[in-house]
Amino acid sequence: MLNLSGKNALVTGIANNRSIAWGIAQQLHAAGANIGVTYLPDDKGRAEKKIAELVEPLQPSLFLPCNVQDEAQLQQTFDAIQDQWGRIDILIHCLAFASKDSLVGDFSSVSRQDFTLAMEVSAYSLVSLSRMAKPLMPEGGSILTLSYLGGVRVVPNYNTMGIAKAALEMNVRYLASEFGPQNIRVNAISAGPIRTLASSAIGGILDMIHHVEKFAPLRRTVTQLEVGNAAAFLCSDLASGITGQILYVDAGYETLGATISGEG
Repeated sequence: MLNLSGKNALVTGIANNRSIAWGIAQQLHAAGANIGVTYLPDDKGRAEKKIAELVEPLQPSLFLPCNVQDEAQLQQTFDAIQDQWGRIDILIHCLAFASKDSLVGDFSSVSRQDFTLAMEVSAYSLVSLSRMAKPLMPEGGSILTLSYLGGVRVVPNYNTMGIAKAALEMNVRYLASEFGPQNIRVNAISAGPIRTLASSAIGGILDMIHHVEKFAPLRRTVTQLEVGNAAAFLCSDLASGITGQILYVDAGYETLGATISGEG
């Protein structure tokens, strides 16, 4: 039976009740994990209030501001984790960002600034968070991130984010190799398209979702909770032999070489 009782799980990237990170946090909590949440702070404190109200049913024992572009705040976050928890068993990385300009038009038109921003927030942040979590996983642990098919195949308008996801997936493999001797497993879930605040920035996202619903083997896309179920499995002892992997949770769409009639 999947049981995460006694495990400390830090979840990043919850923005609202449509977030995949929210689905993951719910399922980790349902499996018995002790939840900690970080949020991206803003000047007016609106994000803190909104996310605090959302995650209240999970009774998080940690609720911390964390901007992954701010090294000092990153250090403060993990200092607080060490002081209050002493250790981390599970780290969930659900962070990605690309400017709207880099998600439309010709990929070659992306600016150096926008390219760098997408790579820093969407890919490098996994490296920095994992580096800080590693000392807090003395008995091993599980690190999990979120990818998408656009990291291995061309998806219209995904552009710079596709490059960032490709880098993210290689980060998973290199971190898994480095952290393996400490019994720390590093994996990713490549989820099918889901209507979230982040995905709404991608031009034609609704058309993509309808396309998956028509052609995927299961004739539908997936939900946040289905991704959360897969995450809970990968973070549990049931997946103790799995590391460095990209698990597709996309109703089977990734298996297709060509789309055929959606009638079934």
